[in-house]
Amino acid sequence: MKRIGLLSDTHGSLPAQWKDFFAETDEIWHAGDVGATTIIRQIETFKPLRCVYGNIDGQAIRQLTTAHLLFDLEGMRILMTHIGGHPGRYEPKALAMIRNDQPGLFVCGHSHILRIQYDERHQLMYLNPGAAGNSGFHQKITMLRFSIGDGRITDMEIFETARR
Repeated sequence: MKRIGLLSDTHGSLPAQWKDFFAETDEIWHAGDVGATTIIRQIETFKPLRCVYGNIDGQAIRQLTTAHLLFDLEGMRILMTHIGGHPGRYEPKALAMIRNDQPGLFVCGHSHILRIQYDERHQLMYLNPGAAGNSGFHQKITMLRFSIGDGRITDMEIFETARR
């Protein structure tokens, strides 16, 4: 069983409470639009990090990350990318990866909208943690934490606070 912290769209700033919320996690996943290499370094010095780059991320971040991650953890195949759309309206490249790789969990960011949904059609859990940074149209900062074990996601928790 692994405890996961998930955030996205930090755009160069982390919320003050991020370490407290992720204190009991085993690793942190960032679904893109990191915004600054200092964010990657801050997270990596705290917990192991899996990170994809987003559309606002420049070369420095792209050299430290990748556009997509596909990996297996605790009996579950996970696909993570930044621009993914959502169930019923996936971005075409994301949909092709979903069809080809058949993940049990699909993680993306970009929309700045927190969304947790089971996709019956593709038999996967869809997670978009919303936005954890201060840039964008969102009114709330959101992050997720959950457990993965025996091919299942459990103990889903949402962090939400007003944006500064």
